[in-house]
Amino acid sequence: MRRLIAACLAASALLAGCSGSDGNSRPLQVTDDLTAATPATAPPAKTEPAGRVVQAPPADHTVVLPEQHTLALAGADRASITLFDTRDLDASPRTVDLPAPAASLRPVRNGQALIAALPEADTVAEIDLATGRVNRTPVSGAPADALPVGDELFVARPAAKDVAILRDGEIQRRVDGFPGAGELLRRGETVVVLDRLTTSLTPLDIDTGDKQPALRAGEGATRAVTDNFGRVLVVDTRGEELMAFATEPLIMKQRSPADGSPYGLAYDPGQDLAWVTLTARNELVGYDTATGQAEETHRVPTVRQPESVAVNPETGTRYIASAAGAGLQVVRN
Repeated sequence: MRRLIAACLAASALLAGCSGSDGNSRPLQVTDDLTAATPATAPPAKTEPAGRVVQAPPADHTVVLPEQHTLALAGADRASITLFDTRDLDASPRTVDLPAPAASLRPVRNGQALIAALPEADTVAEIDLATGRVNRTPVSGAPADALPVGDELFVARPAAKDVAILRDGEIQRRVDGFPGAGELLRRGETVVVLDRLTTSLTPLDIDTGDKQPALRAGEGATRAVTDNFGRVLVVDTRGEELMAFATEPLIMKQRSPADGSPYGLAYDPGQDLAWVTLTARNELVGYDTATGQAEETHRVPTVRQPESVAVNPETGTRYIASAAGAGLQVVRN
């Protein structure tokens, strides 16, 4: 009964937090904490991590590129990207220097390159995996994430409180009202913006850039991914939940408890599993998201401070990176 009441209250709060695209509706407010949610500091690891652990620098972002047999790690404390060969993780990794630490990392151009937002350098950088060459695009506003869509580049700019839409390196449009724009996701004919300060999701029409109605996403949303079912999965770090939102229209469909300061998030499309790291417990939890309610199906001990995770969609292998320098964990099926 308490869960039902909580769900009703949450639904009311979501409806109250909606903002229309006409600019006349009341905008979503910044959270009471006035700061974005952050992962809990992990306790000392008491259980041996599952799988194997290889030496790796501290990482906040982990990306796997299966066709290139490459695993990329980026950390907020260093201006470089570390590239591992997934066929031989014992081999020395390659390092590509960047102008500044990366706030985001994602594959582009059919996995041939990576794109990173570099807020300290007011730059978005594309990294060619074959040559290590870094192509820079100046973007002011401390870019937090960048998403190529056709011949345009959507850039989250929390310092400018907007999402900028660029073509050929020049800003063509700006969408205001995003004080904590942190992640961008392509979903159908929209780009969905995760704002960590308003802890909300807002779809933007790809063709016009117009805002569509927004929804709150828990008490402190931090990470988001898309899944096979046209949804956006969101980790609520402060509220300790995993949520699922349908996007056409934007509606909350699922919310599942994830006690232990959930933070890292990855999706395995082959098994319809959402993998969530719990930094307060040094654990990785797998949720079956194919049913009406996400159900926990896996739980394994991890390296200390597991703040990022990636999944090879071809094999289901999980890569969990420690943000505290405890190494890169590899868990195979």
